[in-house]
Amino acid sequence: MCDTDVLFESNIPDLELLAKGKVRDIYDLNDNHLLIVTTDRLSAYDVVMSEPVPNKGRILTGISNFWFKMMEDIIPNHLTDIAIEKYIHDKNLIKQLDGRAIVVKKLKPLPIEAVARGYLIGSGWRDYQKTGTVCGILIQKNLQQAQKLPKTIFTPATKAASGDHDENIDFTVTCQLIGEDLAKSVRDITTRIYERAAHYANARGIIIADTKFEFGLDEDNNLFIIDEMLTPDSSRFWPKSDYVLGTSPPSYDKQFLRDYLDTLTWNKQSPGPKLPQSILEKTYTKYQQAYDILTN
Repeated sequence: MCDTDVLFESNIPDLELLAKGKVRDIYDLNDNHLLIVTTDRLSAYDVVMSEPVPNKGRILTGISNFWFKMMEDIIPNHLTDIAIEKYIHDKNLIKQLDGRAIVVKKLKPLPIEAVARGYLIGSGWRDYQKTGTVCGILIQKNLQQAQKLPKTIFTPATKAASGDHDENIDFTVTCQLIGEDLAKSVRDITTRIYERAAHYANARGIIIADTKFEFGLDEDNNLFIIDEMLTPDSSRFWPKSDYVLGTSPPSYDKQFLRDYLDTLTWNKQSPGPKLPQSILEKTYTKYQQAYDILTN
C-alpha cells in the first residue's frame, strides 16, 4: 500500500486551517472559497478512532459528488469547478489530496442538521418504543423495528460541538432557529432528496433507511446543500437481500463498527479503543461496496 492510500490528518502549510471535524479538514482559500479535505478518519459515537480506513476519504468524496450532481435540479450545492492545483503546487501533496480535496463555495451553515427517516431504526426506534413518537411526531401503533414508515418524516437536530452529541429538536424549534419559511424549504428539500435517492438505491438492491444533510446560505440568502450527501457516514444503507423486519439489519455503513464497539467495555468517550485490522478491512469493504453499487 502506498502512502497516498492513507490520510489520517491533512497538512497544507500554505493554507489556514479553519476547522477540523471528525472526518473533514477545512481550509480558508479566500473570501469566496474553502478547501475541504475528506480524510480517512473513522468516527463512531462522536469519537474519532485512532486507526484510519485507507481510501475512505476518496470513497466519501466520490459518492457525495455523485449525489450532488443527481440532485442539482432540486437544490444547488457547494461544489465549484476550481481544481485544487490553483491553490496547491506541491506535486506530492496534490497526489495525496487527489480525490479527497474539493474547492467549494464559502457559505454560512445553518445551525441544524436536516434528518430524513424512512424506516424505524436507531434513536427513532428507541424513541418510538418509549413514547410512540419519533422526535415528537406521532407514529401509528404496533410498528416493528426496521419497519418502513407510512411516510418519510423530517426530524432535525442541533449541530453539536466536537465531542458532543447532536440533539433532536421538533419543527417548532427549527422555525425558531432559522425562521419558518426557511425551515419549510429545508424540510421539503430534505424529503425530496431522500425519496429520490431511496427510489434510485432500492432499484439497485440498497435500502436507505435514513440520512442527514447540512445546508448553507450565500450572501443573498440563497439556499445550498453542503458538506456531504448520502454517504455511509451520514446514512444507513441496508442490503435488500439481508433485510429482515424486527431486527437491526446488516449495513454498508458505520453500524457495523458500532455493533462491534457495543461488544466492548468502553465508555464511548475519547480515546476510542484500538480496532483490529479485520474490523478496519471489513469497514473499508462495506464502504467500497456501497460506492460501487450506487455509482456503477
